[in-house]
Amino acid sequence: MENKVIINEKYSKENHPTIEGIQIIEGKNNFPISWLNQQGYCEYQIYLQYMKGIKTSPTSAMLKGTEVHNTLEEKFIEDATPATFDEVVEMSKSEPTVTRECFVISPDDGIRGFIDEIWMTPEEIVIIDDKPGSKAFPSTINQVRAYCLAFKNMTHEKRVIKGGLRQRGTDNIFWSEVFDDNAEKQIRFTINRMHALFKGQKPFMATKNPNKCRSCRYQSYCEECKI
Repeated sequence: MENKVIINEKYSKENHPTIEGIQIIEGKNNFPISWLNQQGYCEYQIYLQYMKGIKTSPTSAMLKGTEVHNTLEEKFIEDATPATFDEVVEMSKSEPTVTRECFVISPDDGIRGFIDEIWMTPEEIVIIDDKPGSKAFPSTINQVRAYCLAFKNMTHEKRVIKGGLRQRGTDNIFWSEVFDDNAEKQIRFTINRMHALFKGQKPFMATKNPNKCRSCRYQSYCEECKI
């Protein structure tokens, strides 16, 4: 059964006074999970965009990604049944369910975001993140692991949770793993580093890869550029 989750955020929140995009939820900084993808590409991008407030035009790849994403969402909504998050999780314990654009949040870990698609069966949960290519990078793996962590913390699930990366617009899941204790330990390490960056406890590290710098939309603003 396909379900469109009705979002119901029960947490009070306020915007961070100096960092755009960060919310303070239950007294702790809370950042979008999608930033983990950017962090793995180049941490300094996050500094320039959200702490320095530098604005740039979206790239053609970003615009294309948004277009494809919206098309998939519109197609899904046509046949989906509205339901709350708790209703879908409970329903999945007796029958398979699928939902898209599911909001998850973990105040304790300081993360939140929208999962592209979740497959739930009585035996397992599969959390899917759509990407434009078909190669798993550490940054994209971190992103889907964080979605798994937030989902686990929201539901206290005992079922097996798996994370998967799927080539956008296809059925090709090109990477997957069971979200086990080791995966949880690794993503918590990265999340804790992110919070240390926002608190000024660690410096933002720029990429050392000149190829990344060449394609970076912040190149002309970056003091750390390698080209």
